[in-house]
Amino acid sequence: MKILLVNPTTPDTFWGLKNAVKFIARKAFLPPLGLLTVAAMLPDAWEKKLVDTNTERLRDTDIAWADYVFITGMVIHRASVDQIIARCKDLGTPVVAGGPLFTAAADDFAHVDHLILNEAELTLPRFVADLEAGAPQRVYRTDEKAAMDETPVPLWDLIRMKDYASMCIQSSRGCPFDCDFCDVTTLFGHHFRMKTPEQVLAEMDRIYACGWRGNVFFVDDNFIGNKATLKRTLLPAIEAWMKERDYPFSFYTQASINLADDAPLMASMAAAGFDCVFVGIETPNEQSLRECRKMQNTNRDLKASVARIQQSGLQVQGGFILGFDSDSPTVFDSLIQFIQDSGIVMAMVGLLNAPRGTRLHQRLAGENRLTGDASGNNMDCAINFLPTMGLEKLLSGYRRVVETLYAPRPYCERVLTFFKNYQLPEATRIRVRASELGALLKSVWHIGIIGTGRRHYWRLMGWSVLRPRYFPMAVTFSIYGYHCRKIIKALDERIESMLQDRIALAVSVPQTSA
Repeated sequence: MKILLVNPTTPDTFWGLKNAVKFIARKAFLPPLGLLTVAAMLPDAWEKKLVDTNTERLRDTDIAWADYVFITGMVIHRASVDQIIARCKDLGTPVVAGGPLFTAAADDFAHVDHLILNEAELTLPRFVADLEAGAPQRVYRTDEKAAMDETPVPLWDLIRMKDYASMCIQSSRGCPFDCDFCDVTTLFGHHFRMKTPEQVLAEMDRIYACGWRGNVFFVDDNFIGNKATLKRTLLPAIEAWMKERDYPFSFYTQASINLADDAPLMASMAAAGFDCVFVGIETPNEQSLRECRKMQNTNRDLKASVARIQQSGLQVQGGFILGFDSDSPTVFDSLIQFIQDSGIVMAMVGLLNAPRGTRLHQRLAGENRLTGDASGNNMDCAINFLPTMGLEKLLSGYRRVVETLYAPRPYCERVLTFFKNYQLPEATRIRVRASELGALLKSVWHIGIIGTGRRHYWRLMGWSVLRPRYFPMAVTFSIYGYHCRKIIKALDERIESMLQDRIALAVSVPQTSA
């Protein structure tokens, strides 16, 4: 059997970092971990080829070579997925599809030959067995959740690691919380499941053996879902592994804000090599937090929580949302002030959307406020419901927030605020690779010489030269700021077009008197 695994193209987004990875001569930020893991579940005797359309072109000859094309995707990949499926249909190659997009919207893909839904550890073996017996069914699904000890080490040999800025590992699934806009628990449930330390170390061994040195992203939706086990087993095992190999990786992950309440956990993460964590803060508005059931963020000083995490040696990247029913017009200024004061350099601010299967989607459907499906990209302005604030006011305020945050001066000031709050761990290894020297030179030209924020770039470089342990981070932040300004420029054009369309529509509709 010949299997072609295809990863769809991710649009140019905030976290895609397409404008940033070019500085280190990479093509994409992250490899397709899901497909690499699925490939490891297939019989060894089957031939396997992987094409990531973010790093190379998918050719008709690739599709024609295969007996089956396996494709995955999230909601954000919908346009690319549709194109790839259409090409496979034209060439007569059957499609096997799975992953979050297909699990959430299986009815949209009646034209797909085989749907492997929910968690592949449970449904994929059934498909493989039926296929080898000559009687594959069209849809495989389950309500059960897989034990993580059934998940194999991904087949890293199928990709060129040098095409990517980071590698990745999944060590757990599930989340104990219940935010109404989040579909993580719809997919993975509330019960928190973890791989064994031996499994995680085996994945680290494989990545290390393939020659990778650098960033590794733990893609868990909430890495600290089981604090006790994390502190007792996994983190000590990672720390010992890292120390034995002279710290070849640096780790980053996602976690809830209650990380700030556990000083030993933060210390253990920093000792194991973690230096960054993405936290869903969402909003400084307590009423909006209660509205969306983000209860873990309520009744606390959010700025102080961020500061404690930063002081432990973990950079905080923050997720923020505008468009809650409880948001008032003052939310825009308060959000800008919160982010600036907190020193959250990378702040992803998006508009609220309601993915299928979430409690928010159900509520808005009951209120007849849904206007379509969520795009999966909360920074493309494609809000899929009618906001109580009014769309024009929301879009105008949103544009002001992102433009202010990533303008050169406030961005530079936020980086300096972060450095003043941040405690760089003493164990941090400062290594400069050839690609990073190239990134420095490119940043000098694109940001420091021809960029619009030249003065602020040199201000940041001057500050960090006097504190050389922070210099690599200063260069990285400068490049991230450059990327974000590129994204926001396109976003600004989209918002302007949407506002003009709304004005034109309002003018064209005849007004009637009561």
